[in-house]
Amino acid sequence: MLTRIFLAHPRSVDEHFFQHMRFALGVAAALFLAMGAVLIHAFIPCLFEKTASKIIARLESRIQRSKVYERVPKN
Repeated sequence: MLTRIFLAHPRSVDEHFFQHMRFALGVAAALFLAMGAVLIHAFIPCLFEKTASKIIARLESRIQRSKVYERVPKN
């Protein structure tokens, strides 16, 4: 049961648990920063006009270069 919960998916993308955790936390951090920029931009439109878009574009590029993107089955 624990193997399925914690190890099956990281193994499916050829990563160890902590490698996968680091990658996922990096994605979460980038999304958190983008969310903060968009939230501030919503109230003060002249601030962070392109910040979230740039973060998301870099994140997309990073995900596409990763092992995760290459090994996840396409639906």
